[in-house]
Order: sequence, then structure tokens, then C-alpha cells
Amino acid sequence: MKEHPDIHRLACGDKEVTLIGTAHVSKASATLVAEVIAAEHPDTVCVELCESRLQSIRQAARWQEMDIIRVIREKKAFLLLSNLLLASFQRRIADRMDIRPGQEMIAALDAAEAAGAQICTADRDIRVTLARTWRTMGLWAKAKLLFQMLLSLGEIEDLSAEDIEKMKQADMLDTILSEVGSALPQLHAILIDERDQYLAHKIRHAPGQRVVAVVGAGHVPGIKAYWDLPGDLVALETVPPPKTAFKVLGWLLPLAILCLFAYGFYRGGTSAGSDMILWWFAANGILAGIGALIAWGHPLTVLSSVIAAPFTSLNPLVAAGWVSGLVEAFSRKPRVRDFEHLQEDIRSIRGFWSNKVTRILLVVVFTNLGSSLGTLVAFPMLLRVLGGIA
Repeated sequence: MKEHPDIHRLACGDKEVTLIGTAHVSKASATLVAEVIAAEHPDTVCVELCESRLQSIRQAARWQEMDIIRVIREKKAFLLLSNLLLASFQRRIADRMDIRPGQEMIAALDAAEAAGAQICTADRDIRVTLARTWRTMGLWAKAKLLFQMLLSLGEIEDLSAEDIEKMKQADMLDTILSEVGSALPQLHAILIDERDQYLAHKIRHAPGQRVVAVVGAGHVPGIKAYWDLPGDLVALETVPPPKTAFKVLGWLLPLAILCLFAYGFYRGGTSAGSDMILWWFAANGILAGIGALIAWGHPLTVLSSVIAAPFTSLNPLVAAGWVSGLVEAFSRKPRVRDFEHLQEDIRSIRGFWSNKVTRILLVVVFTNLGSSLGTLVAFPMLLRVLGGIA
């Protein structure tokens, strides 16, 4: 067949690799993938999927098995919400183009099975990628990321078919996070550069002598650049622990707050000490409650966030959002319908707030953001009270 500009030929010893750069929501890409695999008769087809994303394609009902309580307890609400926002972005673009999300990967899987080829998942687990991303981000960066992803849901209607085709030049994650990434270049290293290394290594070491690899076009230059370089998958798959400085700060800040309370009672008596405690409870409780309200939390959820935030802010082991998320989960327990319709509901902003599963995640995230903001607001107020009695 005539060579296509999105087809790239690579070699590794006696292994022949046909690398196809695709757009994740392009009918032309899906057709090209199917044609190339049929013509090449490969031993192995590598796809830009991790095992969990492969299973999400093959097991559409997997969401019904989600344990939302476990997600909250394992502190994965932010990760799951971000994953769903990414899926929503891709699905809504796919709807605009009248194509199934990830159609080129689905076409690759179908063509591989038809050709009797082995399927190799070549991308890093999305959970590892997102977890490594969060480790590099502070609270403000995470807030910007969340709002950027939410805003991206409302921008899709303005995209034309030509805009979609231009996405061949960028990874889906990079497209969504471009605004945040411009301010945080380390995100690009994790989301793109590290995955380029990972993909190159997995494709190079895929079984068989004839390999077809299907990846987003944005990864092609990076894969070529890392093709002849050794890759350390262990390092790329490791989620670094929280920085010691943050752990220490997590305990020092509550200790400092308690010391301020004690000093306030000592120097200013009951009146000053009571004023400081009142400011602390008001700032933390009210802003955490506002966060729960923004997420359309149940009245008991809002109340729990108001009560819990002033105390959880002084305990690094517990977050206000975990408390309010659990209360929301028990107050409005998700039904089978919510899990069955999850993939449909995430196609719209309204759906994120109306589905009980995603609403719980929103409650966790927005309550935590409100509580954190409350701490920032309360601290200078405590110092002001102390300044009045100095």
C-alpha cells in the first residue's frame, strides 16, 4: 500500500515496527489503522492503552462494580474525578465527530484479533501517570487543573472538524491541560515525555518480529527520540512518596495553630482566645460548607463539612472532604442506575452534578478545597487578633 504520512518505519535488530500516529477521535485514523494491520499481518499489535483502559473498552459494565466508599477511604476521589473528566472530554469530541471514543484503538484491537496477532498494552497505567502528576502539584495547581478540566467541557461546542484533526499534533492529556502545563512545565514531562519513554521501551520489547504500534500522533516524535535509548520502566512506574517537607509541614501547621490558640488565651484571656477559635471555626466551616454546596451536597453533607473542617484541618491524617464524601454516600447512596448511566452522564457538566457517583467525588474535592482555603483565610485573622493584644 502507498505509504501514508502518519506511518513511520522503525527497526530494532531483526524486529520491524510500523508506527501509526493517530488522532484519538478521527474516523480517518480508525480506517488507516485497520488497513495497515490487515496489510502488514503483524505478530503483535501494540496499542496506546494500559491494562485498565483496555478492560474499560472490553468490559463496559465495569463501573457497576465500583466501590465508591473504598475510593474515598483510599484517598483516590481526586484521581477518579480527573479520570472521568478526561473521559468526558474525549467522549464529547467523539460525539461531535460521530465516532466512538478511542475508535482507532478499538479498530486496532478488532483488526489484531482478525489477523491472529497478539495484543500488547504499551502505555503506562493511567493511575500511575495521574498519581505522579499530583505529587508534583501544590493545592493551587490542583485547583487550577480541576477548573481547567471542568471548563474544557464547555469549550467543545466551539471545535470544528479541522480543530479535531489538529489534535493529531498533541496528546489528549496535553490538549486538555495545555493552559496548566504552560505554567507547570514539569507536568509535560510526566504526561508526555515519560510516557514517550515508556511507549518506546514497550514497543521495542514487544514479542514477535513484525509489530504494528498504534499511538497518538503527539507521541511519535518522542518515541523516535527515545527509540535507541535504554528505558527504566521501574523508575517510570514508581509513584514517589509525598515529600518529607510536606509531611513535616502537615504536622507543623496544626501545631502552630494550637500554639497560637494557647498564646491567645495566655496573653489576651478568654475573650481573645475565644475570638481566635471563633475565627478558625467560621473560616474553615463556612468555606468547607460552601464547597459542599457547590457540589450540590445533601443538607447533612453540608452540615458535616461545616462541623468537620475546623477539626480535620488540625489533623493531617483526616480531610474534611473524606468526612463529607462518606456522609453524602450514605445520605444519597448511588443506585444501580447511577453506575449504569455513568458513561452517559459524564458527557455534560450537568451530568457530573446529577449523577450520584460523580456528585460524591465533587463533594470530596470541593469540600477539601474549601477547607484548605479556610485555613489560609483563618491564619492571618488569628495573627490580627494577637496583634490587638500585643
